[in-house]
Amino acid sequence: MYAVVGGRISSVGKPLPISLYDYKTRRWRNFPAFGRFRHAAWGHDYRVYAFGGFEHSTPSTCVDKFVQLDLTDELRGVEPKARPVEEKKLVKKNFEKPVFRLSALAQVAMSYSPDVPNEIQKMVLPIPLHKLQDEHRKLIPSNPILHMSAQIKSKEAGLKLARLVISQLYKPKDWNMAKMDKMFFLKPESVIELIKECQSVVESQPTICKVNTPVKIFGDIHGQYSDLMRFFDLWRGPVDFSLGGDIDSFDYVFLGDYVDRGMYSLETICLLMALKIMYPTQIHLLRGNHEDKFINNIFGFSEECAERLRDDVEEPTSVFSTINQFFNWLPLAAVIDSKIVCLHGGIGYTVNSLEDITRLTRPLEVVHETFTMEQQVLIDILWSDPTESDREMGTHMNAVRDPNATGSIYSFGPDRVEKFLRQNKLELIVRGHECVMDGFERFAKGQLITVFSATDYCRKHKNAGAALFIHKNYEIVPRLIYPPDQSAQSSWMESEKRPPTPMRSKGSEDLNSSYT
Repeated sequence: MYAVVGGRISSVGKPLPISLYDYKTRRWRNFPAFGRFRHAAWGHDYRVYAFGGFEHSTPSTCVDKFVQLDLTDELRGVEPKARPVEEKKLVKKNFEKPVFRLSALAQVAMSYSPDVPNEIQKMVLPIPLHKLQDEHRKLIPSNPILHMSAQIKSKEAGLKLARLVISQLYKPKDWNMAKMDKMFFLKPESVIELIKECQSVVESQPTICKVNTPVKIFGDIHGQYSDLMRFFDLWRGPVDFSLGGDIDSFDYVFLGDYVDRGMYSLETICLLMALKIMYPTQIHLLRGNHEDKFINNIFGFSEECAERLRDDVEEPTSVFSTINQFFNWLPLAAVIDSKIVCLHGGIGYTVNSLEDITRLTRPLEVVHETFTMEQQVLIDILWSDPTESDREMGTHMNAVRDPNATGSIYSFGPDRVEKFLRQNKLELIVRGHECVMDGFERFAKGQLITVFSATDYCRKHKNAGAALFIHKNYEIVPRLIYPPDQSAQSSWMESEKRPPTPMRSKGSEDLNSSYT
């Protein structure tokens, strides 16, 4: 919430109310103020404090008392009232440990369909989590962090190019798949310039990003530019407030797999690179297993570069080669408020601490048949999955991910999750990498959450796409979109040679199981 704390207007004796802005409802609410003006005010958690200033009843006498306003009263439907507070109670040595709470409701967007009125498409309904598995069958088809673009040391040409890309591609209300050009709007040399500018930013940042709440987390996108625009349209996106965004209020973490399988990987990755250039400390692009030249040369991205840019992908100076060099520099994890770790795949059997990740030296090429511990750590981060259920402990070879039996890809059990979190003093793992029916899914008694943002994966699974919004009070709110109507044009590539990875089994979410 934002709070505007009292004050007065030009008429003496007429106080201004306290005004609260709720991000969830996007509404202002007013109630009686402290009754002071020219006072100092500050906030901590859900309390607002005021000291000094003047009372409206005695405008010539300075006040030397603290007062406190508990905003949790307002959340319970009770009108908050200012109360005196002793100064010694303002200092606490022991703070309560924050508790992560997954909201009981998910906010679900109506499906897109060309035949459904625009106002219906944008309806967002609160749905209880236990009813999500049936919902797709029913629907119709802080601290505010100010952006640092003024402090970017990149040359003005790079910023100018980033602004151009954002102006062309950030169109959450205007995108139209039917009008998308076959050829990409930028020339290859401009794409390469954008890549190098973004790489210079990423190279200067650590392998593990430090992130603050509130934050939005997106899972695999796979070239589904239209799904990304739907999220930004419904719940705002990472641009300035003047453009309808909320970058001044939220950090953004993307868990990887930006390219392949979808038809608009260029739009997706170029927009995200431009946003990273403009807002380098709030946009965090993690590496996924498809940010690897061996993989994206097979699963569609190289074909898109060749067809839409006339790119010679075999040339070392091509867009395809240049962007894969950039992928080798992407960070591998993000830590939110020192309590939540985000990565693409998982912890496998070799990732036991955050130091195991920071010890890796970028740029990193993925070696699929591993010979060293460092190579295996990278594979575990990018490729590993949780086991099929909370009942399956330990680590196991993952035959689904590793049909060629390289012996490098593993699944990890809930006991590994619990031990990793305990040893690293963390509370939660958020990862992507697997398609899940509701767009998000819990594992290890809720200590791990998988999030997948692309809908109807490869037009095979009819799954929802999700993003997780984590607020300052550590409430996690899933925001869901459902697949377009069957009559809508699909943006998934069709190829029998590249079948999609099977969806994660719904039975893996077992919050009642116990283990030691």
